[in-house]
Amino acid sequence: MAGLMTRARSMPSKLATHPARAVVVAFAAVVLAGAVLLALPLASEERAASGFLTALFTSTSAVCVTGLAVVDTGTYWSGFGEGVILALIQVGGFGIMTMASLLALLVSGRLRLRMQLTAQAETKSLGIGDVRRVLLGVAGTTLIVELGVSAMLALRFRYGYGESIGDSAYLGYFHAVSAFNNAGFGLRADNVTRYASDAWVILPVAVAVILGGIGFPVLLELLRHRNRRRTTGRRNWTLHSKLTLITTAVLLVTGTLLTCLLEWNNAGTLGPHSTAGKILNGFFHSAMSRTAGFNAVDVGAMHASTLLMTCVLMFIGGGSAGTAGGIKVTTFAVLLAAIIAEVRGEPNSAILGRRLAPHVLRQALTVALLAIGLVIASTLLLLTLMEERLEAVLFEVVSAFATVGLSTGITADVPAAGQLLLIGLMFVGRLGPITLVSALALRERTRRYELPEERPVIG
Repeated sequence: MAGLMTRARSMPSKLATHPARAVVVAFAAVVLAGAVLLALPLASEERAASGFLTALFTSTSAVCVTGLAVVDTGTYWSGFGEGVILALIQVGGFGIMTMASLLALLVSGRLRLRMQLTAQAETKSLGIGDVRRVLLGVAGTTLIVELGVSAMLALRFRYGYGESIGDSAYLGYFHAVSAFNNAGFGLRADNVTRYASDAWVILPVAVAVILGGIGFPVLLELLRHRNRRRTTGRRNWTLHSKLTLITTAVLLVTGTLLTCLLEWNNAGTLGPHSTAGKILNGFFHSAMSRTAGFNAVDVGAMHASTLLMTCVLMFIGGGSAGTAGGIKVTTFAVLLAAIIAEVRGEPNSAILGRRLAPHVLRQALTVALLAIGLVIASTLLLLTLMEERLEAVLFEVVSAFATVGLSTGITADVPAAGQLLLIGLMFVGRLGPITLVSALALRERTRRYELPEERPVIG
């Protein structure tokens, strides 16, 4: 008994030493709880118990805000099942933004916590001001964006498509939550394809996806500096916000141009649309490739070149401490800065007038290379499990790892072993970069001596 008490008392200190471990455990618990609820007969439209693998896949996809589905959300699940999925999306998105923001504060040294599990310790030594600011900020931002987008969509569904008031409100809220949390779950069998030419549906969804994807720290800074601009007339952005906003804008424009260029005359995608419709759907696809699984055109009908370009966008992902996945735009920007510095022969990497610390470069390289290795190994394994063309399997793997949810239509045909692989990819892809960078930063130590330098041959 004494041993059990000692181990129980040691748990808080272990979680304090490795706070990212607590995030992983918490999300795994939510995934399992969601799977149990979705496996109930009440959750399916036919009132029959779903297979646990189907329930686990759907729960993981919802909590990790991915959007991949082995069954059609709107027809397979009952109202109760859809409610569970919506709750899991909300919990997953809110938890990801909150936990990632708190871990970022902890790593940067701005939040000095002794992570205790008791309520007394929480009120006495948790740096409650910082925690409250993050929690209220994330909750407030989530509520404002979701309700605003929900109202716009509900009005459009009501007066543009003749839906009832109740159905309009439900459709608007479900898609708004799914969009802001970058989940990509839709209630229509064709996702949002029927609205491909309707800017009043496409643009609000895209805006919600972009806002959720750039991350809470950037959104908070946008609001804070908007007020500061009014009072002082000056605007001083952090490097993180500059990198996130600039890289996001560049990737959105690049993705739009490439999608339009590659698919302009494709009869299965952009071909039937007007010029304005092609540009609108090119932009929408570019925005969704940043980790939201909505699709307004048939992804399976896209050219292989477009699928490869989309894989690159999905792999890069969105902003840190947001609902987007991928290796993150800041990681991509840091690696690009390192390449430019090396090509120029400069001793240090710099970007936007700031020199980058060496450990930041090492972290970015570690995240990117591990992600590449994971994607390649998973693609190879999935190719051995099913007979599909390489580009479709690679697309599915990258979509799962980057928690995007776009698919060429092969998800339902993936065998059980492949579904388990995709479940693991979604979970690792959602929490892996957060926990890995946090662990690397918290383990940082100063070496008191230097080893002899030697240069191996490169290239």
